[in-house]
Amino acid sequence: MSDVLTVSHLTKKIDGRTIVDGISFTVKQGEIFGLLGPNGAGKTTTIRMLVGLARPTEGTVQLCGYDIHGERREAMRHIGTIVENPELYPYLSGYENLLQFARLSGNVSADKLQATIRLVGLEDRIHDKVRRYSLGMRQRLGLAQALLHSPSLLILDEPTNGLDPSGIREFRELLLQLAGQGTSILISSHMLAELEMICDRVGVIDHGKWITTASLEELRTMSTNNRLALEVNDPQAALDCLTFEHMTLQVQLGEGNVIEISGHEGQLNPVLDTLLRNHIQVFNLERKQQTLEDVFLQMTGGTPA
Repeated sequence: MSDVLTVSHLTKKIDGRTIVDGISFTVKQGEIFGLLGPNGAGKTTTIRMLVGLARPTEGTVQLCGYDIHGERREAMRHIGTIVENPELYPYLSGYENLLQFARLSGNVSADKLQATIRLVGLEDRIHDKVRRYSLGMRQRLGLAQALLHSPSLLILDEPTNGLDPSGIREFRELLLQLAGQGTSILISSHMLAELEMICDRVGVIDHGKWITTASLEELRTMSTNNRLALEVNDPQAALDCLTFEHMTLQVQLGEGNVIEISGHEGQLNPVLDTLLRNHIQVFNLERKQQTLEDVFLQMTGGTPA
């Protein structure tokens, strides 16, 4: 797969302070790429540079081979964006909104307009005033606006903010459909469980520095923490003895008669011996897969945002 977005040594300094520090990554054709980082990591500044709203101090951003700053007009033809809530005209209908954006984009045929409306599932409500739209419908209309000129890359910053679970699921399915058709998507979100369901790869940024780029499986392999769920006859006694004998283990009560344990592989090996020595019966043992949130917190020690 070819690279649609190429970011090289991207740096942004403001008032002598380095906000983004020499980051480099790529997004491939048809790939959903998640941008992760805690508050203040530099995600928003990075996105502003990617879409040409902020000029980097150093480094380059290329979209389909065009430099976003040196060849802005050509580069912007290949990009569509939604940054949180899309800017729409509430006193116009959805269709009238799209007509306005189509005129600005130029070269959008009537067939393309109708196909985009069908793609985002707004056929039945496209002629209603936008002020009557739910938040989920507004997000769909914003996505339609971003897709009108058939961009190679969508950049989405917190696109599911305020959506209910049904709206989030519909938006997720739409993104997967777009990626399946060859559109590349870069998405920044604090909803790590949601990103885990759709991303092919993720990049982690912290304090302006690029920590890693990896698939979800590669990230889990990098993790130094492992998790076990043990069903025992006396969970409280198991908790007490493990906490006492293995001080560096993280042990907590789960549901029913289950205890959950996190730690390095070498720390987990003696757990069964300790339990049996303390006359605690183990009925079931399950190794639990690390979630994206587990790995993220371990890498950054922060909270997603």
